[in-house]
Amino acid sequence: MSTDERPQPLPHDPNAPMTPLERRGMAAILLSVSLATLDTAIANTALPAIAADLHTTLAASVWIINAYQLAMVATLLPFAALGGILGYRCVYLGGLVVFLVASAVCACSWSLPSLGAARLLQGLGASAIMSVNAALISAIFPPHRLGRGVGLNALVVGIAFAVGPTVASIVLSLGTWPWLFAVNLPVGVFALMIAWPSLPQTKRAAHGFDRLAALLNVVTFAALIFALGEAAQRPPTRIVLASFGIALVAAVLLLRRERGHPAPMLPVDLFRRPMFALSTMTAICSFAAQGLAFVSLPFFFESVLGRTQVETGFLMTPWSALVALMAPIAGRLSDRHPPGLLGGVGLAILCAGMVSLAMLPAEPHALEICIRMSICGAGFGFFQSPNLKAFMSSAPRERSGGASGMIATSHLIGQSTGAALVALCVSIAGKHGPTLALSLGAAFAGAGSIASGLRLMPRNPSKPAPERIAGEPPQEA
Repeated sequence: MSTDERPQPLPHDPNAPMTPLERRGMAAILLSVSLATLDTAIANTALPAIAADLHTTLAASVWIINAYQLAMVATLLPFAALGGILGYRCVYLGGLVVFLVASAVCACSWSLPSLGAARLLQGLGASAIMSVNAALISAIFPPHRLGRGVGLNALVVGIAFAVGPTVASIVLSLGTWPWLFAVNLPVGVFALMIAWPSLPQTKRAAHGFDRLAALLNVVTFAALIFALGEAAQRPPTRIVLASFGIALVAAVLLLRRERGHPAPMLPVDLFRRPMFALSTMTAICSFAAQGLAFVSLPFFFESVLGRTQVETGFLMTPWSALVALMAPIAGRLSDRHPPGLLGGVGLAILCAGMVSLAMLPAEPHALEICIRMSICGAGFGFFQSPNLKAFMSSAPRERSGGASGMIATSHLIGQSTGAALVALCVSIAGKHGPTLALSLGAAFAGAGSIASGLRLMPRNPSKPAPERIAGEPPQEA
C-alpha cells in the first residue's frame, strides 16, 4: 500500500500518533522539566543529610527548599510575560543556562547562607523554564490533543520524582551531598543540545514589558513566601505582619498599575472564568498537600522510624512511581471526560492515602508504608494531568503564557505553604510534627477535591459567560 493509500487519522482524533514536530518539541521540553523536577526531589530527600553536614537545625534547613521556591514564585509571572514578548523559546533556553550555572555554584557551597544564595539563583533558572513550559506544550499540541501533551509532562515529572529519592540515596551512600547538584551538569548540557534546535518559535505580543509591574510582582510574591517561611519559625510577630503588609501593599499597587492592560502580568482577568479560578484553587490545595508530605516524610522515616538514608529514598519512591503510572492515563481520559470529575476523584484518593500515612502504627513494615505511599501517588497522578488540561483550555490561546505562569505559580505557592507548615508542625509538636503535617496534608487534599468537584456545576444561565476571543477553545465543564 502506498503512503497516499494508507488510512489517515481524523483531523480531530485524540488518538492520532504524534507528529515528528510534536515528538521533537516534547523531547526538548521534557528533558529540561525532568532536570528541574529531579533537583527538587533530590533536595527534599537529602535535607536531613545537608542539615547535619552544615551544622544547622532541621527547621532552618527548610530554607534550602524555600530559597529555591521563593525565587521561582517571585519571578514566574514576569518570566511568563517576558516569554510572550520575546518568545517562549528564548526564555526557556535562557532559564536552562542559568539553572546549569547555579547547579555548579550549589555544588561548591560551604555553608547554609552560601547554599541558600546558590539555590536562589537556581530557582531563577527553574522559574524561566517552568513559567513557559505549559505554553510551549500548548503551542506544540492542538487543543483536542492537549491532554496527551500535559499527560506526558506529568509522566516525566512523576518519573523524575520517583528516580530522585533513589538517586539521592545512592549518591549519598557513595559520596557527599554536593554531588547531588553536580549530577545536573551533564544532563543539563545534553538537554540544552536537544532543546536549542527543537523548540518552536511562537507569536510575540505587540505590547512592551512593564518593568515596574514586574518589580511589584516580585515584591508581592517574595514578601508572601518570606512571611510564610518566617511564620513557621515563630519569630517576633511584627516581622511576619510587616512581611504580609508589604505583600498586600505591593499587590494592591500591582493591580492598580495593570488595570485595563490587555494581558496583565498577574492574570486577574482570567480569574473571572470559573474553570480557571477553581483550577487555581485546586492546584494550590493539592500541592500544599504534596509539600506537607514530601518535606515531612524524610524526617518521619529517619527521625521517628529510624530508617537509613538509603531506605528513606526507596520508601519515598512508590508515591512518585504511581504518579508516573497514572499521569498519562489520566491525560488521555481528560480529552474525553470533565477535568472536575477526574481531579475530584484523584484528590479524594490522595486524602485517603495521607490519612492512612498519619495513622501508621508505631513500628510499620516497609510493605505497609509502600502501600500507603502508592495510594497517595495514584490519587495525585490521577488529578494532575486533568487539572493542567483544565488550566490551559480555560484561557485564550494568546494568553497561554499567563495561564502557564499561573499554573507554576499556584503549584509553588502550594508547595511553599506546605514546606512552611512542616517547619511549624515540627516546632510545635516535636517528633510528632511529621504526623501532624500529614494530617494537615489530608485536609488540604480534601479541600482540593471539593474545589475540583465545583467545576462540574453548570453555569448560572442568568450570568453571561466570559467573552470569547475568536479561535479560543470553549471552556470545559
